[in-house]
This record gives sequence, structure tokens and C-alpha cells, in this order.
Amino acid sequence: MELTGFSQEQLDLREAVANICSQFPDEYWARHDESGVYPHELHVALAKHGWIGIALPEDLGGVGLGISEATMMLQTISQSGAGIAGAQSIHANSVNDLRQVISTGLETLKLQTRAIRDGDSYKISGQKIWISSAQVASKMILLARTTSLQEVKKPSEGLSLFFIDFDRHAPGLELKKIKKMGGRAVDANEVFFDNYRVPADTLIGEEGQGFKIVLHGMNAERCLLAGEALGLGYAALEKASKYAQERVVFGRPIGQNQGIQHPLAAAYMNLEAAKLATYHAARVYDTSGKDPNVTPHAVGVACNSAKYLAAEASFTACERSVLAHGGMGYAQEYHVERYMRECFVPRIAPVSREMVMNYIGEKVLGLPRSY
Repeated sequence: MELTGFSQEQLDLREAVANICSQFPDEYWARHDESGVYPHELHVALAKHGWIGIALPEDLGGVGLGISEATMMLQTISQSGAGIAGAQSIHANSVNDLRQVISTGLETLKLQTRAIRDGDSYKISGQKIWISSAQVASKMILLARTTSLQEVKKPSEGLSLFFIDFDRHAPGLELKKIKKMGGRAVDANEVFFDNYRVPADTLIGEEGQGFKIVLHGMNAERCLLAGEALGLGYAALEKASKYAQERVVFGRPIGQNQGIQHPLAAAYMNLEAAKLATYHAARVYDTSGKDPNVTPHAVGVACNSAKYLAAEASFTACERSVLAHGGMGYAQEYHVERYMRECFVPRIAPVSREMVMNYIGEKVLGLPRSY
């Protein structure tokens, strides 16, 4: 990756995080992908050096940096060979916005999980899907409907946010682990609530204002996922370039052939363009609220565009890396097949490619709403 244009603080952060990640080589992540065991050791190592909560305010125990730096950290983790799984293992702990601990699908406003007030507590009933780290988490940020959809004027009303204890042994809580294609070191789950009781003081903010709080974190998450996608793409290209230099066929390294060299060169340029879009979006996000000229519209356009471009560039880089390896690209020992399995995540989450294009079509190009 070309490093021109980054601040010295970002470069120092990148070097420090990369040094920590060097303790966890590809073989470590391959084992955890195979076993499905959560990578606690990385979390501990990053916490030891103070990188957990990178964008949390210092008075809350965080580092007090911005989304730009958080994006750089997650890209560095992913690029180390940890991939999406490694980045996702500390993703939710990195910043003060809301991440994959909330998973409500694209029809968030129609969610059916209910929180009913009962004295000094709420009773939670409903189902959530694609909840990351539920097998190891002790806390959960939960979005639930405190007023039924039929009783509100707008679907965005009546949603409340809770920060709850997540006691897997308590009555009214059941988990079902989802077997998935990639990123298996970090568990994904369906979570079932049946009158799961939580204290009333776990409510975040005011009752009925949860969706407004969630909206604030959505653009930040797009930046973080873009960074993770970039890291995976650059890691894949590094593997492919190394293999193309070492693999000799008919008396010459295969990387000397334009049929190998040109697809990899194009993939690199795609990643570099997506990198510029990603860190532009992160800067725009970090200045929003401070600079009156930076509108919510500008933030949304930048962050959605970055997420889309980085996801597509990562996919292209991973695919071409597998193909450059030929048959060995299909072998686990070269790791690029693991990268390939993981690169689908940023294309799907936290919002699909198609929904990003719907957003740009409607909000930027002024076209009629298509869904």
C-alpha cells in the first residue's frame, strides 16, 4: 500500500499495531478458522498495549482518536493475515458507535423484538440473527421496540436501545450458532429472547429514541468495514505477488507473464483508489459536527461509496490472488482460499451492494426510490 498522505500519527499507529499482529501469523488464523475457537489472544495483546477503544473518549478509558485511526487499525489487523475474522474480533470494542452487536436486517424499522416495561425492569422477547461474538460476550447492545408498530406515527419511533448483561445461562435466553462460510474464528448466532428480564436502567438515552442513536454509528461502520476489506485485499495481493515471483514454469517466473502480471496490477490500482475513498470518508466523518460545511448528506455519500468500492476491490484482489496461485490457490496452506471466503463479508454487510447503489441512485442522482 502506498503510504503517502497519511499523518505521522496514523503511520506510527500502523507500525505499532502491525508489530502486535506479527505475533499472530497466518497459521494462527488458519487454526482458528478450522477450529472456530475465538482469538482471545489478539484481544489481550491489543488491550495490553492500549489499543482497545481506540476511538472512545479518553475520559471513558479510550484512546480518544478518530474513525480515521480506527479504520487504519482495523485495516492493519486484517492486512496482517488476520483477515476479516481478526478485525471483527475487536471491531465492536474499537469505537463508541454501534456495530455488529446490533443485527436487525435491512428492515430495521419493522423489527419485532419487544421490550415491555414491567416495574423496574423490561422483559425482552423476540429474535436476533447474525449476532457476532454472542458465545463469548458478557454485554450486548440491543435495539428493541418499546412501542408497537401499530401505535406509532412513523416506523422510526418507538425503538429503544439497551446495554444489557448477556447471561447465556439465565432464563429466557437461547443461542443457536450459525455455521458459516468464512471468518469462523468469530462466532455468529441467532439469539432468542423469551421474557428475558433486564433492569430498567440499562436503557440508553430516552425510551423511543433508539433509532436516532443507531443512525449515528452507521456511517462510521461503513468506514471500518472498508478498512477491513482493504487490508484483506492488500494481503491477498502480497501473497500472489510473492508466489508469482517464486513459481517458475518453462524457465521463467510466472509473474513475468502479462497474463499474471496485469490482473494483479489492475487489482492493486483498484485497491489504491478505494483506499483514497475510504480515508476521505473517514476524514469527512471525523470532521462532521465540527465543520458546519460537512453535511450529513456528504458523510452518507462518502461512507457508502467507500464501503462499496473497498468491498469490490477486495473481492477482485482475492479472486485474482487465488487464480494466480493456480491449483495451489485452492490449497489451505497458501491461505488465499481463506481470504477468498472472507472477502464476501464486506460485500454483504453491514449493507448490501445493491442497497448502497439504491442510496446513491436516490440521494445523489435524484432518481425515484426503487424499493
